[in-house]
Amino acid sequence: MKKAKKGDKEALLQLVMAEKDTYYRLGLTYMENPHDAMDAMEDMIVKLYEKIDQLKKEEAFYSWSKTILVNSCKALLRKRKKLVLIDDWNEAMVKKPVHALTSDPYPNREQQIDINELLEHVNEHQKEAIQLKYFHDLDTQTIADITNVSVGTVKSRIFQGLKKLRKHSGGDVDE
Repeated sequence: MKKAKKGDKEALLQLVMAEKDTYYRLGLTYMENPHDAMDAMEDMIVKLYEKIDQLKKEEAFYSWSKTILVNSCKALLRKRKKLVLIDDWNEAMVKKPVHALTSDPYPNREQQIDINELLEHVNEHQKEAIQLKYFHDLDTQTIADITNVSVGTVKSRIFQGLKKLRKHSGGDVDE
């Protein structure tokens, strides 16, 4: 960490590579496409290199870098909303499901499709909090840091989102 803070690119890259799978899964959660997830990771690495001197607590590196990755994903998604590619437009006109618009050559498993369909019934903030908590096993403080809200808000989003999911899936709300 000390080498990375002094501008050693290799040291920084070693820190990132130690958690590359975690970063990739997190990026994929937001981007829903392997290529875009990798683009977000590249953007994160550049920002880490540029801002590593701003890191105050070395032990917070991984939560700090995950926050940067999430912000990179959100920025790329905002850009994507502004840009409609012809191929995507043509595919949408054929009325393919949303998951078919990704460039992942392997079809989603039924269980993943079911989970994604269920998550469509909660708002964007609840979906994000649930995915970070249960898909990435992040604690509420880390989720709060990543999403820039209070821990109480994170807990509320998870609770209310799960309540909606239980109601929609036919589960007992009081479970």
